[in-house]
Formats: sequence, structure tokens, C-alpha cells
Amino acid sequence: MNAIMTQSDFERSDSQPSQQWEGLAEIDQAIRENRLTEYRWKKTWADPWARRLGIFALTLFAIFAGFVIYWDVLRG
Repeated sequence: MNAIMTQSDFERSDSQPSQQWEGLAEIDQAIRENRLTEYRWKKTWADPWARRLGIFALTLFAIFAGFVIYWDVLRG
């Protein structure tokens, strides 16, 4: 299954009769996009190199945040 939806996929899914309420259609669109995002995150997390890179980037960010907190707040 291809994880990337093209514009024609969105148009095809939106071509249903307009008997729906607009609010519910927006919620349905958000749920559909969230499922796609969730699938991409799960697929990325399953890849060992992408997982290592993500952990490394988050670790660097945490070290930087800790340094800023130490330097500005605690050292004062």
C-alpha cells in the first residue's frame, strides 16, 4: 500500500454526495489524515536507522535545553 495520497485520491474521496454536514466531513478528513500520519510514524520508527537518528536528534535537543536552563536559570 502506498503511504502517499495524491490530490486525485482526496478528490475521489470528497466526491460523495453533499448530504453530509460540513463539520462531520471536516472531522472525517482529519481522522483520515491522522491515520496517514500515524502510519508514517510507525513505518519510520520500524526502520532502525531512522529510529537511531530520531533518538540522536532528541538527545541533542534535550542536552541543548538542559544547557540553556542551566546557563540562564540556575547560574543566574
